[in-house]
Amino acid sequence: MERDERPPSGGAGGGGSAGFLEPPAALPPPPRNGFCQDELTELDPGTISVPDDRAEQRTCLICGDRATGLHYGIISCEGCKGFFKRSICNKRVYRCSRDKNCVMSRKQRNRCQYCRLLKCLQMGMNRKAIREDGMPGGRNKSIGPVQISEEEIERIMSGQEFEEEANHWSNHGDSDHSSPGNRASESNQPSPGSTLSSSRSVELNGFMAFREQYMGMSVPPHYQYIPHLFSYSTHSPLLPPQARSLDPQSYSLIHQLVSAEDLEPLGTPMLIEDGYAVTQAELFALLCRLADELLFRQIAWIKKLPFFCELSIKDYTCLLSSTWQELILLSSLTVYSKQIFGELADVTAKYSPSDEELHRFSDEGMEVIERLIYLYHKFHQLKVSNEEYACMKAINFLNQDIRGLTSASQLEQLNKRYWYICQDFTEYKYTHQPNRFPDLMMCLPEIRYIAGKMVNVPLEQLPLLFKVVLHSCKTSVSKE
Repeated sequence: MERDERPPSGGAGGGGSAGFLEPPAALPPPPRNGFCQDELTELDPGTISVPDDRAEQRTCLICGDRATGLHYGIISCEGCKGFFKRSICNKRVYRCSRDKNCVMSRKQRNRCQYCRLLKCLQMGMNRKAIREDGMPGGRNKSIGPVQISEEEIERIMSGQEFEEEANHWSNHGDSDHSSPGNRASESNQPSPGSTLSSSRSVELNGFMAFREQYMGMSVPPHYQYIPHLFSYSTHSPLLPPQARSLDPQSYSLIHQLVSAEDLEPLGTPMLIEDGYAVTQAELFALLCRLADELLFRQIAWIKKLPFFCELSIKDYTCLLSSTWQELILLSSLTVYSKQIFGELADVTAKYSPSDEELHRFSDEGMEVIERLIYLYHKFHQLKVSNEEYACMKAINFLNQDIRGLTSASQLEQLNKRYWYICQDFTEYKYTHQPNRFPDLMMCLPEIRYIAGKMVNVPLEQLPLLFKVVLHSCKTSVSKE
């Protein structure tokens, strides 16, 4: 599939009476706005590539798929390489529902994460070669495989090893908080990953049951633009609710933000005839049209912002190009959620992926699915108001840490302004929910993380990803 071609032109409406849409000849490439960007190839100095002719002859020691190189000490595929890195960096603890001896193959490797990680360790994958901050680039201290005892493997699989490391850094951390887990633990600051409960499990329409623990994650630099967010303790209660009034200036600015929003229903047709089977290409084309409309609304929103004249066009262009995925995701989970998880979910229900599509679904896609489902339930529980949505959107958009900005200090002041306005509003409107404001703000780093991960999901897997997420969320809500 050529990714640099333009998608087929045509209206946003459906096709003839015989079906849902006019099916394109092949899976359409991304629209010109870049909704579905090219996959990012992560170049990891901790890995060694194998030439094409040799790679064809090598198989992954974990699952038997085609190996792409020497990753963390052993010959493995990209899927197992990424799985091992995420498991170690995020300190995940898995559970096996069988006898801890599940078969590992290309088609079955996603069925049991416990046994997959266990085999990675048993085959000699070197966790010391992974950078502690989770960023691309290995340590290169020991590129070969390692042999560790069964006792140490058990400590890793049970999470005991991670707890010991966290306690070590908590008691012996240096003054600059350079350790991944230390920065959060020393100051009682919740990390983006800590918003995910370690005890929750999500059933993904027959894919697998997730049971993961997110502990000790460092706060990435690009999350720290939100002022004062991490000064909230997850264990310390906030001030008791008090009767109060909303500051007149806060009311005025929030009203201006809400007025800048286009809260009308999305105009992209999402109706489908009964009994019509939607193809992968048709669903992909619909997703692209929805992204086009949502992006157009973000551009119109910028021009109506109350602070529009305070920043340069160059800065607005830079901000939008860096945050548009996050803005679209936030709006889809809040103000447009009824249509996305209603009408669009009905369309995706008519799409039946092939066995090959299911087997080739990537680990990156699985992680995005799990996090999106969690985030949907979080927003569904909070029932975010239009005022809160408008403030969250402005705070996320006003990111002074984006490269190429000419007015970073001014952006910081604007960010703080709407941060305090949002806090003022939630404390006034929801006096008996003292944790509501930090709960809202902790959703923003998660949105940014998910938006960044979605770039790595292959284009042809997006229809299946949306089908699973929308079906799981709609089904769970209907049972409530």
